[in-house]
Amino acid sequence: MTELLHGAGLIVIYFLVCASTALVAHALLPIPSEVFRKILHLILLGSLAVWVLGFSRWWLSALSAVVFALAVYPLLSLAEHLRGYSALLTERKSGEIKHSLLVVFTMYALVAAVCWGWLGDKLLTLASIYAWGFGDAAAALVGKRFGKHHFKTAEISRKSWEGTLAMFAVSFVTVAALLHLRGNLSLAGIFLSAAGTAAVSAAVELYTPNGMDTITCPLAAMTTLLPLVAWFGGAL
Repeated sequence: MTELLHGAGLIVIYFLVCASTALVAHALLPIPSEVFRKILHLILLGSLAVWVLGFSRWWLSALSAVVFALAVYPLLSLAEHLRGYSALLTERKSGEIKHSLLVVFTMYALVAAVCWGWLGDKLLTLASIYAWGFGDAAAALVGKRFGKHHFKTAEISRKSWEGTLAMFAVSFVTVAALLHLRGNLSLAGIFLSAAGTAAVSAAVELYTPNGMDTITCPLAAMTTLLPLVAWFGGAL
């Protein structure tokens, strides 16, 4: 019970501070809508680190994350009836925020069950998720601003080389940094594991429709990263 209350307290403080700061900044500063969307995206991603580091037992962390999402879901449903709610949170479609919250925390529970619960490795949990999370944010921002060379196939015609390369680069740096922090791998092992994971994440993001990359990319990153880490001698 002490661990649950401590972790829950950290999460509540984290969201109150980050969300209120973001909303005040959005009200006072001319932040472009796509940038503000990604700020909210990064706040959500940051909460996963709190869930990982704020708990010592994976199942309690994963369960509390899903319960949190289920508890907040009806509150956001009520808030949707307020005038200006969707515009304030820059939703592209009604219900986007509450659905994203539920999907992200469900995905977190799945990845945590494997990386932290089965393998006992907290940092691989974050590496698998952040390979998608930070890379996806970079892809959206760079693609919107600088994307001039679009893919020609029907499935991915709306995405650009610039955005995809940005996702690869940011995913690579993120995964490499977490693997370095984790230790147990040579520099070559870190480089190749991060490069392979980033490449798979970027490729899966290209072909995943309707925003489902929230699920597909972290799972693809995890199923790529774990064998690579084991192959290069980073004992699991």
